[in-house]
Amino acid sequence: MKICAMTMVYRDYWALSQWYAHFGRHLGHENLFIVAHGPDPEIQRRCPLASIITIPREKFDNFDNSRSKMLNAFQNGLDEIYDWVIRTDADELICLDPSLYASFEDFFAQQEGKSAFSLGINLAEIEGDAPLPHDTSVLKLRRHALFSSHYSKAWAVRGRIGLHRHGVQVRPRFCEDYPFHIPRGVYLIHLKFANGLALALANKHRHAVANSEGKGLPGQSWRDPDVSIQRISKQLDNSKLLPWAHAEERAYEIISQEPIRDLKKGIVRVCDRPIRIQATLPEWFQSA
Repeated sequence: MKICAMTMVYRDYWALSQWYAHFGRHLGHENLFIVAHGPDPEIQRRCPLASIITIPREKFDNFDNSRSKMLNAFQNGLDEIYDWVIRTDADELICLDPSLYASFEDFFAQQEGKSAFSLGINLAEIEGDAPLPHDTSVLKLRRHALFSSHYSKAWAVRGRIGLHRHGVQVRPRFCEDYPFHIPRGVYLIHLKFANGLALALANKHRHAVANSEGKGLPGQSWRDPDVSIQRISKQLDNSKLLPWAHAEERAYEIISQEPIRDLKKGIVRVCDRPIRIQATLPEWFQSA
């Protein structure tokens, strides 16, 4: 079985290094594809064995929609070569419970559908956490997990299925009957809040894009990054810290409910419901 992973990035070097190391270890670095939003030799230096596609960085009109269409086109091309295409943001890692899956190949061999969803987790840096060395896996030093329906995303496809707005995009006439299933033991780990120093650097670029001229620019979390940081802090203060098994079970029950089905745009995605649950990651994540 041939599997690849792809992402798009602009100067989020710490997160990209985590992404490259994680998926390279599981899939082989030669099966990684990075879309660079503007020429950047630093990406090649940090990800020497990946295939890098550079696109112009000129305007940001309809940023999310344009990016989604372009990445879906690249993804469809890869579908001609690979059995499954994994697509995440550069600050997102997919972790599989080793008690259920021996590898990504094992996971995909068990899937009957054409897409895979996940249980989303914001990995949080909290007071007392040690600094993150550049070449160390974040999963070895960050354990605090805040469950998130927003990041319970579709992350892998086959058969020319598109990805958009955290879900799958199909022809509208197929949307109502599109099979929705979230397999157990599959986690999307969102790294945005796991490294305060890296976040401060990345937010400068997000702020510049969201406050540039044009229509359809990214929303509030990019225009005013402090708002999303405050929101995570509030969620940490207002959510229950539960043992992993109990927390994971409750979070799964919430996200696995009937999804949003946008019959006009043909999008199926997890319903964005509040999950006021946090937990400590079990030790197996350190080598996930």
